[in-house]
Amino acid sequence: MAESTKLAPGEARAPGPTYQEAIQRDATQPPPAFLEYSYTFMGDEDIPYSHYTSPAYAEREYEMLWPRVWQMACREEHIPEGGDYHVYDIGHLSAIVTRTDAGEIKAFYNACMHRGTQLKEPESSGWCASFRCPFHGWVYSLEGELIEVPEDWDFPHVSAQSHRLRELKVGTWGGFVFVNFDPDAEPLEDFLGVLPEHFKDFRIEDRFIETHVCKRLPVNWKAAEEAFMEAYHVKETHAGGREFSEPITTYDVFGDNVNRFIHTIGAPNPRMPEPPSEQELLEQMWGRRGPTGEEEVPKLPDGMTARDYYANAVKQQLGEEYDQDFTDYSTAQTLDSIEYFLFPNFFIFPGLSLPMAYRFRPDVNDPDFAYFDLYFLRPKHPDKAPPPPPEPIYLDVDDSWTKAEGLGFLGAVYDQDTDNLAAQTRGFKACNKGAQTLGNYQEIRIRHVHKRVKDYLES
Repeated sequence: MAESTKLAPGEARAPGPTYQEAIQRDATQPPPAFLEYSYTFMGDEDIPYSHYTSPAYAEREYEMLWPRVWQMACREEHIPEGGDYHVYDIGHLSAIVTRTDAGEIKAFYNACMHRGTQLKEPESSGWCASFRCPFHGWVYSLEGELIEVPEDWDFPHVSAQSHRLRELKVGTWGGFVFVNFDPDAEPLEDFLGVLPEHFKDFRIEDRFIETHVCKRLPVNWKAAEEAFMEAYHVKETHAGGREFSEPITTYDVFGDNVNRFIHTIGAPNPRMPEPPSEQELLEQMWGRRGPTGEEEVPKLPDGMTARDYYANAVKQQLGEEYDQDFTDYSTAQTLDSIEYFLFPNFFIFPGLSLPMAYRFRPDVNDPDFAYFDLYFLRPKHPDKAPPPPPEPIYLDVDDSWTKAEGLGFLGAVYDQDTDNLAAQTRGFKACNKGAQTLGNYQEIRIRHVHKRVKDYLES
């Protein structure tokens, strides 16, 4: 390991241009939020592995974290009409998200007020005129009011209001429905921080779920989401150890609950011993994705960068596929891996070519496992009704992502991402060091997550 120039902790950066500098070479102007930079050194102490493996630590999270944070429960398209419902489960908690006949979105604890039986099955969705307990037949309206009690003569102490379903706080943003089990929680708008402002150029609310995959992973929920929080792993995990494959990346933390990275696609990497020509960059990208289906790489026009040319090809290809006009998307919006994170477990990629959302949840029975929901969100056609949300494709620990139709070449990429996780869990328990060491810059988002978890566990 070469000796590096001594800098204050948190000051070291990769050689070459920053992300913000690199994208200003593009022919199209990126959104202003892409040019913002927000990094703060948060310390360099090790993170104990017990924060991942300890059942006692997981129980503290179930007690102090999950009941108190805003969480994405579903998309509004899951509950488009009165009577539609969707069940969201996190740990021991369960919520029914529904739309009333008046069009209002409500969320209720998924438990009958009689003897606690769950009204709807975990992870279920559908339509109903009312909520009926499968045990004794108590019935509740879509507004949560108790409307029927069999043998009601025996319950003079029960009224429609005293035993109405208990509501959760509910809020919407960008077409997503969020719930919070804490009646004293801050408003969703405050929790979201910079997200509404940063996403105003993306029209996330005008998208639909094209693909939904849910996979069980052999690692703690925090480590599962941390696998997607940095580009430091790209060289080894995705590029087979090639020395100069890391993208140009910005890592940012915005307030308490939001962080992000954005990394370039098709920008020349300053680590390479000989900078590639723009034509060579285009050949690398074309071989990777080939947006138009043409085998032969086109000759790049004079004065045009590979990024701009490739972005135009992607916009044209996706425009034809989805019968829409995407010409107003900038090169950075079209190509780059744009990943925002909302604490504690929600990621959203608002870009055009990688339009995804992630959600990670713990396995309530074992802290060594987690569930990963992956959604592909495509822009709605302005004049055509989108298809209804697809049924989730469920993958177990040993199932390959390539079994999930709709992921294309990304199926193999996700296999690379998650093949490391079982080994990481084993290493947590085998390592006599007892803790992990994080990079100050490239892994700042991981440290941010642990800081926020600690804030809740100690409050």
